[in-house]
Amino acid sequence: MTTEMQEIAITEDKPLLTGQADSTKDAELAARILLDQGQEHSIETPHGVLHVTLHGTRTTRRPAILTFHDVGLDSKSCFSTLFKFEEMQEIVKNFTLIHVDAPGQEEGAAAYPTGYQYLSMETIAEMIPAVLQFFNFRTVIGVGVGAGAYILSKFTLANPDSVEGLVLVNIDTNARGWIDWAAQKLSSVTSSLTEQILSHLFSQEELSSNTDLVQSHRERISKASNLINIELFWKTYNSRRDLNIERNSTFKCPVMLVVGDQAPYEDAAVSLTIFVNTSNIKDYLQSVMKYILCHIVVAEVYCFSLCDHQVECNSKLDPTTTSFLKMADAGGLPQLTQPAKLTEAFKYFIQGMGYMASSCMTRLSRSRTTSLSSSYSMDGSRSRSRTLSQGSQGGQMPPSPSQTMEVSC
Repeated sequence: MTTEMQEIAITEDKPLLTGQADSTKDAELAARILLDQGQEHSIETPHGVLHVTLHGTRTTRRPAILTFHDVGLDSKSCFSTLFKFEEMQEIVKNFTLIHVDAPGQEEGAAAYPTGYQYLSMETIAEMIPAVLQFFNFRTVIGVGVGAGAYILSKFTLANPDSVEGLVLVNIDTNARGWIDWAAQKLSSVTSSLTEQILSHLFSQEELSSNTDLVQSHRERISKASNLINIELFWKTYNSRRDLNIERNSTFKCPVMLVVGDQAPYEDAAVSLTIFVNTSNIKDYLQSVMKYILCHIVVAEVYCFSLCDHQVECNSKLDPTTTSFLKMADAGGLPQLTQPAKLTEAFKYFIQGMGYMASSCMTRLSRSRTTSLSSSYSMDGSRSRSRTLSQGSQGGQMPPSPSQTMEVSC
């Protein structure tokens, strides 16, 4: 007897659980969008409200990465390029990101009324503990740029147990002297607020070339609805005090100083040059006149680069816990122009703190060797050269005191 197998197609008149699959996909899509855009919060502090954006889950097993932006920027324009970079995602998925906006600096913030008294840099730093308490984080890894680096430094000095590590980009630890104050007054007469801020953010080469990045930030700042708020923050930053960091009174956590090799010229370092090189009052007055003229004609007379100022800052920190990273072709905002190099350095920094030990080396480090040489210190010279090749263990950077890592492709 022959048995034939027949193929029978069964169709459902009413498919089972049709809405469940769609709702699951919608939930996943909503979660991805929320992770990308972040959760925005208005956090009450003893000194007012802070706008904060949270990315990721509030897991307290590891410190959060807390960022603070520079003058003329907000958390999005300052850090989106870096933290959305492809190779940064390995770090992002392991840590919660907390982006803090200085008061009134977030995108779309309402303009302050005329005569509004803006907070000091010290007061803004005193607002950060409320952010940690709000999200129930005991410690953070701070990432600050310019004014944000100064604020996070203030916070760290006052709350050393709350910070496990600091990444300080383009930090200026010195207060503005009276010569710098006079030069700033001259600059405010000859240049618009937008151009003053751009000269703080970008190098002279970038401004002269009028790069696309410069153009986009010029348009964003000049058309900002909260331009008065930006001006108040700018004035507050220029009124900052010395951080008073010395070897015997410095950060207790690991620190990575970051600067581009074409960083903008910083006025605070110029006054140091004048006083060091002056032997009598006549030379002193001539130096002052040259200093003022260099601001009027935008010359580079008697100017130290921010890189030189970072070296000075580096010499004041604990050499056993401080790394100095100078990046080639980075301009004034290395987190925007060279996110790949900064991501690689940040990963090494985090690994040195004991996190992400199993993380492999990035493709950037596999494609080249990185030369490490110590920076010149004011209290002596120390030189050591190290080379990282593809065969380095786990991609971790070997420890070296007060090191300068010059990354170039």
